[in-house]
Amino acid sequence: MNWMKNNLRYNRGSAAAKDLLEQNGFDNLLDFPLDLFASGLGATVIEKELLNSDGRIIFGKKHTIIEINEEIEFEQKKRFTLAHEIGHLVLHKGIEIHNDNESTTSWFNNKEKQARNGRVEYEANQFASELLIPSLLFIERQEGKKFSPQLLRDLAVYFKVSITAIAFKYFQLGDHPICLFHSHNKKVSYWMWPDNYPHYIIDRTRLTPPEDSVAMEFFEKGKIYSKHQSKQQIWKSTWFDLKSSQSDTDFNFYEYCIVSNAYNSVLSVVWEE
Repeated sequence: MNWMKNNLRYNRGSAAAKDLLEQNGFDNLLDFPLDLFASGLGATVIEKELLNSDGRIIFGKKHTIIEINEEIEFEQKKRFTLAHEIGHLVLHKGIEIHNDNESTTSWFNNKEKQARNGRVEYEANQFASELLIPSLLFIERQEGKKFSPQLLRDLAVYFKVSITAIAFKYFQLGDHPICLFHSHNKKVSYWMWPDNYPHYIIDRTRLTPPEDSVAMEFFEKGKIYSKHQSKQQIWKSTWFDLKSSQSDTDFNFYEYCIVSNAYNSVLSVVWEE
């Protein structure tokens, strides 16, 4: 862990969140109301009905208003949306009125969407992640623990964020290498793999997920596994290239799907044991 601490790299968004916590004397905000934290930074947080928007920030000459859609079902998403807007408050004071929705707060955008949404959304997402899931604390909480879907769930509960946000953080800083595949409306929209990963991913961007994947089970049959069955064994050849000299039986790969019925999307977490 000491090596990881010494080699942590913060981008502009995450560095701003880290500095903000330190400047205000916080190790983390796990037990501190996020709306009160925003108030201390000069913003008033209001929950109200918003049309086609999860969050909005309105910069005024003297006061700043952050509006959060009261219709957001899950408290974890409300927290991330508010943290995202605080990121705009700290980093992007010139944008005046700005609306955010699922497309701007999603981690899993392809390069075209990232270009459309611009640098500010990427920075606000990174800011929100570091504000809610401080990297050093995250490393300590997962260190030495065997990777599993239950570990992700436990971390999500501890940090009061979604499993999707935790999966992304684990991809960046976790002990065990994992790959992430995001599928929307029965098409693979984005995938991520660790640096120097020894297995070659078959590019399925804009194509359907593999027929024998757990993701496809959801799209084809509406199958959602229970917590106790969420770790499903798959073949290496499901998501990765299988060389002629290799056999699927030589590997132990697993897939865990984080399903969002509301958006008809699946995040596949894939790893080798």
